[in-house]
Amino acid sequence: MQVLGIETSCDETGIAIYDSEAGLVAHNLYSQIALHEQYGGVVPELASRDHVRRILPLIKKTVAEANTELKSLGAIAYTAGPGLMGALLVGSATGRSLAYALSIPAIGVHHMEAHLLAPMLEKEVPEYPFLALLVSGGHTLLVHVSGPGKYKILGESVDDAAGEAFDKTAKLLGLPYPGGPVLSALAEKGDSKRFHFPRPMTDRPGLDFSFSGLKTFALNTVKAAPEDEQTRADIARAFVDAVVDTFIIKCRRAIKETGLKRLIVAGGVSANKQLRAGLIRLMDEANGKAYFPRAEFCTDNGAMIAYAGYLRIVSGQTESLNFQAKPRWPLESI
Repeated sequence: MQVLGIETSCDETGIAIYDSEAGLVAHNLYSQIALHEQYGGVVPELASRDHVRRILPLIKKTVAEANTELKSLGAIAYTAGPGLMGALLVGSATGRSLAYALSIPAIGVHHMEAHLLAPMLEKEVPEYPFLALLVSGGHTLLVHVSGPGKYKILGESVDDAAGEAFDKTAKLLGLPYPGGPVLSALAEKGDSKRFHFPRPMTDRPGLDFSFSGLKTFALNTVKAAPEDEQTRADIARAFVDAVVDTFIIKCRRAIKETGLKRLIVAGGVSANKQLRAGLIRLMDEANGKAYFPRAEFCTDNGAMIAYAGYLRIVSGQTESLNFQAKPRWPLESI
């Protein structure tokens, strides 16, 4: 079975085809970074309109690269949420309409479940059950995964997610959009001993996260510090160190509470080099193993949607011709 995956939850149009026998056979991504850069963030209406312009040409390109035809598809998966309502509707309407025209099933996919499953596209994958740390845009989740569709949230952000804190702190430092990757790169040049940021919510029990106060601490530090390139790098390093340490502390607690020795880390922030190195060390110390998606599948993409949709389809899940975009959609409710 070949499944076409469509991702349009925010500012990237992702299309991919997953084959049940050959695996991922084609995938393409169009990023809207240049479109939103002048505004310093995503403009929802512009994002929706650009998805409309890009989605059909990208589907045709991906089908051709997979050396297949639309009529050979067995199912279509599309991101139904969470995300921007207008952007989600573009992908949902396109996916459902195309499936109807081809008389094949279509399935709405949860964006965060797809991120969680992205490492399963690699050659080396963990056995169930495992822990999953999801750090993508406006979401930060620590999840106990018993199997596909069997998720229990152990902890989540009570305010700003880690990705939001990265972007906002980058903006405070005057870094270009999108700020997260630029901040991480700048941090590599920083001195970790110059500034010390708090590790939020690590002095109390539990697995929830909070990054709003860390952003405020960064603001106050920027205001009080000299304005030079090395200082910016040192502040960036202190911020990244605080986020990484917080994740390590929380994941260590989760390992102790659950006894699980396998950890999946996925989402845009999972591409951060310092975070990867820290969590690999943690799992080595715990005699376990950390799993990550390749860099191109850390951010939003169609491949993870196609794979997540495939698992849903083969498990017997079906949906009616009605479709619904869900800008808010709890992971545990799917």
